Amino acid sequence: MQFMVFHKSDDRAFREITYVCGASGELVSVLRGTRLRVQTVVIAAQKWGFSPNQIATEYDLSEDRVNDVLAFYAAHSQEIDASIAAERIIEAANV
Repeated sequence: MQFMVFHKSDDRAFREITYVCGASGELVSVLRGTRLRVQTVVIAAQKWGFSPNQIATEYDLSEDRVNDVLAFYAAHSQEIDASIAAERIIEAANV
């Protein structure tokens, strides 16, 4: 039997998503059991135009798991969009 450990910030409606401490020390939402950030999947879908199937193939996931990530994003878009924007600012400052 596998037990899931929940972080206090986890949204229990999305059991496939958890939070880990990122390089900046901030909590980052990731696909449980991986280090794949939710924002990476969102960027692949929005910026690169990848379909859920293409994302699943690219990251060796099931399409269901990709759809779980995208559903989490739909419910937490402000949080994820703010994280993406902050990362863009940091990247621009380091160019």
